[in-house]
Amino acid sequence: MCLGIPGRIVSVEEDFPRGGIVDFDGLRRPVCLAYTPEAAVGDHVIVHVGFAISVVDEEEAARTLRVLRAMPDAIETELGS
Repeated sequence: MCLGIPGRIVSVEEDFPRGGIVDFDGLRRPVCLAYTPEAAVGDHVIVHVGFAISVVDEEEAARTLRVLRAMPDAIETELGS
């Protein structure tokens, strides 16, 4: 399964390739922003394997985080653990 994780851009570097730092609920990581040239500081992006693949609004980012947080519980319930 492949997951895209939402995060908020906290800094942008206009180098090539374009990159920045993204905050994932308190954990900050460098991310390639080349596929989201419209993304700016404060925007929320969906990140897959270190690449921002789309810009989303804050509500969508929060909704996705809620789903991801619920997944371990759903998996435990489904497996009967």
